Amino acid sequence: MDKNELLCELNKFLSADRIKTFEAVLSNRTRHFTVAVENMFQSHNASAVMRNCDCFGIQDIHVIANNNAYELSKDVAMGAEKWVDMHSYDRKDNNSQDCIDTIKSQGFQIVATTPHTNDVLLPEFDITKKSAFFFGTERDGLSDIVMDQADVFLRIPMYGFTESYNISVSAALVLHDVVTRLKKSKVNWHLSDEEVLDKKIDWAVKSIRSGEQILKQFLSS
Repeated sequence: MDKNELLCELNKFLSADRIKTFEAVLSNRTRHFTVAVENMFQSHNASAVMRNCDCFGIQDIHVIANNNAYELSKDVAMGAEKWVDMHSYDRKDNNSQDCIDTIKSQGFQIVATTPHTNDVLLPEFDITKKSAFFFGTERDGLSDIVMDQADVFLRIPMYGFTESYNISVSAALVLHDVVTRLKKSKVNWHLSDEEVLDKKIDWAVKSIRSGEQILKQFLSS
């Protein structure tokens, strides 16, 4: 399959503005950072984190469902599920370990967002390393499996009586800080040309009412 030919065919069904928007958004997308949420018992929290990922240009989110099944809250995600790649871990005996193994195999360090005796404050976090930020529930925090294998413990400064932020707020604060600093750095954080092409095709198919049918016809020709 020639991906460039496929994209040209799909682009016939897209407006010039939509194609231009894809270009602009993809120029700010990154896989230098990724996000993992563990065992969210409130679906709107994980959906809000997904929306944060889209807003801050994070292409992938990893959703670990151990005791609590993940259900997308479309009113909260606001369409982010079309643009962010969600990777689910819900079919093994130890989904958290499966997620950790997958992420580490991709060259990410595991960053546990939780107060810890050896933690690093958010403004001091080293943004040059590929990092996966793990977020747990406000009620239980991250599991021992994640905590025991974390490479870094990250703490967001707080100055009040409460002990933690809402999960979506925590994710927004972390991503705003690290992405802002990343874009000012000399790190090569952009998607590769191949990744950009793949996402253009994926997003085009999702944007066209008969996108899946057009894709099948092209592949069978």
